[in-house]
Amino acid sequence: MPDFPTLASLADDLESGRTTARKLVEACIARIADPAGEGQRTFIHVDKDAALATADAMDALRKAKAAPSRYAGIPISIKDLFDIKGQVTRAGSRALDDSPPAEQDAATVARLRRAGFVVIGRTNMTEFAYSGIGINPHYGTPKGAWNRAEGHVPGGSSSGAAVSVLDGMAHGALGTDTGGSCRIPAAYNGIVGYKPTQRRVPLDGSVPLSFSLDSIGPLARSVSCCAILDAVLANEPIVPLRPRPVKGMRLAVPTTIALDDLDAEVSATFERALKSLADHGAIIERIEIAEFHDIGPMNAKGGFAASESYAWHRYLITAKGDVYDPRVSVRIMRGEAQSAADYIDLLNERRSLIARVNSRIAPYDALVLPTTANTPPKISDLADDKAFTTQNLRALRNCTLINMIDGCAISLPAHREGDIPVGLMLAGAGGSDRRIFELAAGMEAVIRV
Repeated sequence: MPDFPTLASLADDLESGRTTARKLVEACIARIADPAGEGQRTFIHVDKDAALATADAMDALRKAKAAPSRYAGIPISIKDLFDIKGQVTRAGSRALDDSPPAEQDAATVARLRRAGFVVIGRTNMTEFAYSGIGINPHYGTPKGAWNRAEGHVPGGSSSGAAVSVLDGMAHGALGTDTGGSCRIPAAYNGIVGYKPTQRRVPLDGSVPLSFSLDSIGPLARSVSCCAILDAVLANEPIVPLRPRPVKGMRLAVPTTIALDDLDAEVSATFERALKSLADHGAIIERIEIAEFHDIGPMNAKGGFAASESYAWHRYLITAKGDVYDPRVSVRIMRGEAQSAADYIDLLNERRSLIARVNSRIAPYDALVLPTTANTPPKISDLADDKAFTTQNLRALRNCTLINMIDGCAISLPAHREGDIPVGLMLAGAGGSDRRIFELAAGMEAVIRV
């Protein structure tokens, strides 16, 4: 991956006059338009004229010492799941082609604009955010970071979001995470992805997958970049991130489910990262979290994703089911068979699960586990539905554990330069977002040695 700048270094360059917002936007647009690149599959729509006009406005405000933040003028991408005023929100589908343009920005888009970030365009995604792989039959599938000559999946559902950051087509991205959709593409592309405590960031103006599990988070090039964007999304002050020393960190590795059936590269990379953390003084304990065994039975009928997505889609899928990706529609339709009693049981079981897991992990600073059980599969290997389902479940499994306990989590690149991308996930109970960022910032450089 090219050594693209962080948000902090870009802000310094803008402040010093070494660059301008217009130059940053022009460079991103050129990368998107490069016929040898992934731009045509990464973006569903590019806001070229609006982005350039906004860049010029931010440059003028900075010259007048009135920039809304030190990050004003930095181009970011927006997942096609979010409303942008005057544009149709398609959620990576063709079923919403004839929807009216949005009357206002999604709450999160509006917050990013208020901080002065420049919206460069709408990124491709798994249709209706319903997979961790990132394949889209309508708009194409952008190739992920690994071995582009062969073509490996980018991870989903925020596939275009990750590739836009990876390839310098944007310097940060707005994504969503219902069962790993920020963290999986981050892991597959060697960048950082964050899933916040759900209640911190409003869902208004985004197409839902599961309103119980949906979280809105950033994808970027570093922990500090994600922390900056997360603060904007949560409408919190942007304060300096103070990395915690690795020495003395109390980290728990869950041996229940999270370490099962790992690809060899994932296992080796994860164990090497743990050894490095221990060598630097982290206290690492492998623990059973028996409650994780309850999650599979809870999702046996499709869980929250099926029931809640079916409630939203039931009329649209009746009218336009023939244009849905069959791999998406079949999963949505599982919700039709769930009863009200099934759903109420899910709500009660989840409340109990959250309380029990939080009690068990309370003595530790964080959980640490592989982001995904697998490395990014080849796109060509997933033509078979059975192979797709197997790899999709392996991609989603570990991340889903954290969504189900209403936690927060970050995926950090743990592989060495030149190796296949592998993510390490650091996770905590809901509300521990700042601690997770501080811990992640402390271990960011240590885990890749």
